[in-house]
Amino acid sequence: MLMRRREFLATAALTGLAASNRSLFGGGAQGDREFTMDLVPGMIGVGLPYPRLVELAAGAGFESVAPDAGYLGSLDDEALSGFLASMEAKGLVFGAAGLPVEFRRDADTFRSGMEDLPGFADALGRAGVARVGTWLMPRSDELTYLENFKRHAERLREVASVLGDRGLRFGLEYVGPKTMWTAARYPFVHTMAETLELIGAIDRDNVGLVLDSWHWYTAGESAEDIRALTNAQVIACDLNDAPAGIPVDEQVDNKRELPASTGVIDVKAFLDSLVAIGYDGPVRAEPFNAPLNAMGDEEAIEAVAGAMKRAFAKIG
Repeated sequence: MLMRRREFLATAALTGLAASNRSLFGGGAQGDREFTMDLVPGMIGVGLPYPRLVELAAGAGFESVAPDAGYLGSLDDEALSGFLASMEAKGLVFGAAGLPVEFRRDADTFRSGMEDLPGFADALGRAGVARVGTWLMPRSDELTYLENFKRHAERLREVASVLGDRGLRFGLEYVGPKTMWTAARYPFVHTMAETLELIGAIDRDNVGLVLDSWHWYTAGESAEDIRALTNAQVIACDLNDAPAGIPVDEQVDNKRELPASTGVIDVKAFLDSLVAIGYDGPVRAEPFNAPLNAMGDEEAIEAVAGAMKRAFAKIG
């Protein structure tokens, strides 16, 4: 119980410090934002030991970093307390973890992943992490929409229950490009509205959306769609731009650009809408960008930080 209380106090302190940093980030309307500039190494092709990643994230101006359940779970109480204190000193909080369960495939694969989920969730909860997210495959060659919907609702309800029992919120990301959801016999969930229907069918209070400006754009959605949401409905957010000169229905999912680099996606409208609903979670880049992946780790982190800062400067 003592460790739980220390973790809570450390997390609260981190949150307060990060909020203070955000108010100084660029002045003006940025002081109104509650969300953090987040670093997820796997999204930008960076592979570093977690303590080094945290150091570089703080040095580049990030305000949160994706948690590493394996690393956090390996620490005893004293080491974890020290690590949380080091994050506090750097002005960092945790963003969202990725879900390790493969729920899109056969039942045996799903069952195997579920066996490990309680330990994963315990490691995150012990460190004060609050958010986990995953993505939805928008197509199937075997299952009709309704069959796939029922399978997803059943399996993700089970996942959500395990996470919720440990105080973790769970986000679902739809995949919007037409080139993705038309590439198999049966299209599946690929819009915000459909994802909200799935969340309703899952029927667990801790489930919400992972919003991505790329999927928001390719799904043909608007700022009003985001503004119709509440903060409680949004678990995590990704921020990306799209290659220029390609019609929206021809955009390919693994060929994106860093935020605010081409102007194809209206990142200002996306971010302003998040401010409007009081969104208070992580915002991270996920560009699937070959030139970025070819950079060294430190160079890539700095490049992403610069792009995120330019995007955040558009707020207001």
